[in-house]
Amino acid sequence: MNAAATMLADASVVAKRNLIKIKRVPDLLVFTTLSPIMFVLLFAYVFGGAIDPTGGGAGYREFLMAGIFAQTVIFGATNTGAGLAEDVKKGIIERFRSLPMTPSAVLTGRTLSDVVNNVIVLVVMSLTGLLVGWRIHTSFLEALAGFLVLLVFAYAFSWVMAWVGLLVPSPEVVNNASFVVIFPLTFLANTFVPLDTLPGPLRVFAEWNPVSAVTQAARELFGNTDAVASTMTASQAWPLQNPVLYTLIWSVAVVAVFGPLAGRQYKRAASR
Repeated sequence: MNAAATMLADASVVAKRNLIKIKRVPDLLVFTTLSPIMFVLLFAYVFGGAIDPTGGGAGYREFLMAGIFAQTVIFGATNTGAGLAEDVKKGIIERFRSLPMTPSAVLTGRTLSDVVNNVIVLVVMSLTGLLVGWRIHTSFLEALAGFLVLLVFAYAFSWVMAWVGLLVPSPEVVNNASFVVIFPLTFLANTFVPLDTLPGPLRVFAEWNPVSAVTQAARELFGNTDAVASTMTASQAWPLQNPVLYTLIWSVAVVAVFGPLAGRQYKRAASR
């Protein structure tokens, strides 16, 4: 068996271990899905009528869902960091390092298992979206591409969280540190409001924010770009004119930078 096949086999074992943990501690999945459901309901019915008064906010609910999807999968990447921080704290990383397995398999398995977790969350959120009036207006393949773009971006971001999880001393620090960064990134974007509502400098930041690009990519692939069209003007910024390409460029760049950083930090983690 060659090195790549060995690494994938080891990574699948680690991923299975993480998925079994979700099965044995279902509270993890329950609270991961409850938060986005609450966001959908609150934004759809509390803010929807104010932002899009015509039709009782029906257009805003379609505009909203891609933003909620993007925010949720990005926050879901924090599970990678928290899980690794917990493994370091409990000495499990030391045990992994003592086993005859490929070192990169631990990080690859951890990030892949969180992709599965994000798939489950997206399914639950999609059903919630359908209940509040969200609809997909494109073909099955385009809709599938929309979900894949979201998962690819979330997978790339999980490598950032993997590095953070191996760097900081506890899962609590991971959650607090990630919230400080992710919260403004997801709100200073086109996730919940049209960019027209933002003042000049913030609008420029939002136009080049990769979260805006992944949101716009999903919105286009789901066919939700006509939602609340009367309240927004299409941005001419290159990232939002080419959102899928911009998202993929960011995803590759993030993995290229933080993959090696996380790998080096993994080697140091057992010496804490």
